[in-house]
Amino acid sequence: MVILVATHSEVLAIEPDGAAIHPVRGLDGHRPTCLAAGPPGRLRAWCGTDRGGVFRSDDGNASWRPVGLHDLRITAVTADPGDADVVWVGTEPSAVWWSGDGGDRWERTRDLEELPSSPEWSFPPRPDTHHVRWIAVQPHRPERLWVAIEAGALVSTSDGGRSWRDRVPGGPWDTHELAIHPDRPDVLRVAAGDGYFESPDGGLTWRTPRAGLDVGYLRSIAIDPGWPDTVVISAASHAHAAYVAGRSDGRLYRREGEGRWERVLDGWPDPPATIAPLLRAGAAPGELWAADERGIHRSDDGGARWRRVAAFPTTPRDVRGLVVVG
Repeated sequence: MVILVATHSEVLAIEPDGAAIHPVRGLDGHRPTCLAAGPPGRLRAWCGTDRGGVFRSDDGNASWRPVGLHDLRITAVTADPGDADVVWVGTEPSAVWWSGDGGDRWERTRDLEELPSSPEWSFPPRPDTHHVRWIAVQPHRPERLWVAIEAGALVSTSDGGRSWRDRVPGGPWDTHELAIHPDRPDVLRVAAGDGYFESPDGGLTWRTPRAGLDVGYLRSIAIDPGWPDTVVISAASHAHAAYVAGRSDGRLYRREGEGRWERVLDGWPDPPATIAPLLRAGAAPGELWAADERGIHRSDDGGARWRRVAAFPTTPRDVRGLVVVG
């Protein structure tokens, strides 16, 4: 197993015990924007870049090669949880591409901008455009996907992108990440710029339990691999306080079942003074991973307590992607 982290300028590979950390080679100097890991037990990984296309590694981190979509701004990449050759990619402007043969050939899905809500989509820092922020795949039905447009909609497809369903009333507007536990494949949990959202029915209806949260801008989300009702989120007071080292107030919250959100303090500064970390589930019950400018952090109890396992050689300005490979 290896942990991959994308910063604003490079991808770093970290051993789980923190004994080794080094930049990966083969991205040809292109700036990474997102990462994805292949199915569990495989060492396949994917990296999207800004105008350099998609890169693939088949050995976890040692070597990377370009596999297409050159000159596109890749903003999201997600691998099929059961088929190592299937990968989904989102771009700016908002479009979704997929490959069923490991990136040798790519097909574009039906045009997202045919959806009625598309004239309202807009990325606030650059309001003349928008992009795909996140793609989530249903663990047992890989043709079922949810695609987050930043900002303006969470849309879905049940046929692999041949048709799209527009956003629904009451759903998130500014989805950043969407997590699904394989034991609860129809329960969606969302970290969004407009708060926390969850759906019990695959996105048809939504609720927003926020008791205990003292901020409303959410960046990342992870579910305990062993307990599908234990959720951890990262958040900040507003967008400008979430991402850039030295001027952020990111923090963690944890929730069990239908209880209140509880602020996580074991392993995180108080008052908050770091970026809102990226979060990912590991393989074992209770195993969660996080990345902020301080390094890589691990929890073995579902996010209640954390320890840093690796510090970055140089403090990155921000982190763009985090995956657990293998």
